[in-house]
Amino acid sequence: MVLRKNLNKKFALISVFEKKNLRYLCDNLNRYNYNFISSGSTGAKIRSLGFKCKDISKLTKFKEMFDGRVKTLNPLIYSSLLYKRDNKTHLKQFQLLNFPKIDIVVVNLYPFKKYLGKHNSDKIIEMIDIGGPALLRAAGKNFRYITPIIDIMDYKKLITNLNKNSGTTDIFFRKKMALKVFNETSKYDKVISNWLNE
Repeated sequence: MVLRKNLNKKFALISVFEKKNLRYLCDNLNRYNYNFISSGSTGAKIRSLGFKCKDISKLTKFKEMFDGRVKTLNPLIYSSLLYKRDNKTHLKQFQLLNFPKIDIVVVNLYPFKKYLGKHNSDKIIEMIDIGGPALLRAAGKNFRYITPIIDIMDYKKLITNLNKNSGTTDIFFRKKMALKVFNETSKYDKVISNWLNE
């Protein structure tokens, strides 16, 4: 039997390098009954603030590997981010996975640019974010249903939009945030490309 209780709940996937304003974000999302999914240090921080948070590795049944290099790169997560909510075939396939339906993705990227000129190449390479841009791009592609947030400065805009729409976001806001995601990840990749070209 397929369990479908997760389809009736709202989930926010939060994975942030910069933990600033995390209490504000979680407190306001919690008011609208969002459940939290996270990994590593972000999950620990959310729990330390007094909120319940499901660990990605427990949901996917796949432990983090290689010092955290592989933690969110999992087909179950991307299934949740990429299926079309109003497509019957997609919905049926997703229900079989019995995985939470992610509605909001909050990710800020490793500060690659800040490490340039201050650290050796090995440390700089570790600041090349792989999972973060992938999560944001998947959520951005599916903006018709999912809200991607890449910038801490947009937390208040997110909450304002949730307040305006009784706990959900509108399509105009989601599209605006998706545009920002692709603009910012493009700039991020360009900085990495320039560094490698040197």
